[in-house]
Amino acid sequence: MRHGQSMWNAAKLFTGWVDVPLTKKGIDEAIQGGREIADIPIDEVYVSTLIRAQMTAMLALSQHNSDKTPVFQYPVPKNGIKNVSENEEKMINWSQVNAEQGEQNILPVHVSWQLNERMYGDLQGLNKDSTREKYGAEQVHIWRRSYDVPPPNGESLELTAQRTLPYLQSEILPKLKSGKNIFIAAHGNSLRSIIMDLENLSREEVLSLEVPTGVPIIYQYEDSKWIRL
Repeated sequence: MRHGQSMWNAAKLFTGWVDVPLTKKGIDEAIQGGREIADIPIDEVYVSTLIRAQMTAMLALSQHNSDKTPVFQYPVPKNGIKNVSENEEKMINWSQVNAEQGEQNILPVHVSWQLNERMYGDLQGLNKDSTREKYGAEQVHIWRRSYDVPPPNGESLELTAQRTLPYLQSEILPKLKSGKNIFIAAHGNSLRSIIMDLENLSREEVLSLEVPTGVPIIYQYEDSKWIRL
């Protein structure tokens, strides 16, 4: 699910990695999206580091019919706990659940920067209409929808895919193969890069791919194939 409408979506500003929250409409979208998947079992959750995706996930899960509590995970880094800050070390050590019964009712939530929106570089914070007037509608469309042309000092969809797809393969796919249901709350372009791969879209086909805010997109992984339901 792409996050609900953010405050900068509403203001028609390029957002990228700028960390802005949802609007009232975005909150309503996330809740409605959650109602649409309320009966689908969910075993684990993946979100980006950005608050609009995290808000969307929590609001959507507030409508879920399971009695599980979403709990953000703070795993020990691969290079060891000695290499983290004091605050990070406390989050790792002090956030642990000790009761066995509590663990059974937990819905693990994993946070990953690899799922963040693509970084819009020099466009971040600029008004989209004003940017079209300055650079031309065609150029702005190329920056927003092309596969391999990044905005100035930003990421293209191709560059975004270079972080989203390895993460999908290494972290999420193994859990799907084990039979788990995974809920991902992320962003228009990080999800576009994933959908392009799942549906084997060409560079031309991805130009017209739109990912609406707050609308669940459901895939079934079966026999090493992705089926859009």
